[in-house]
Amino acid sequence: MEVNLIFKIAAVGILVTVLSQVLKHSGREEHSFLVSLAGLILVLTWIVPYIYDLFKTIQELFVI
Repeated sequence: MEVNLIFKIAAVGILVTVLSQVLKHSGREEHSFLVSLAGLILVLTWIVPYIYDLFKTIQELFVI
């Protein structure tokens, strides 16, 4: 896993947290939820290929 990916995830987490708090304090809880959901989907799209590779490697390990 690349260190760059970890920094991207951390940046998205900080950005989503700040935007979510600002939206909650302004009375827009629905938009806050959507921002959180969008951040989660973005991070999952970055992580899913690594999870796929992990499962593929584990499968090849046990198929000897």
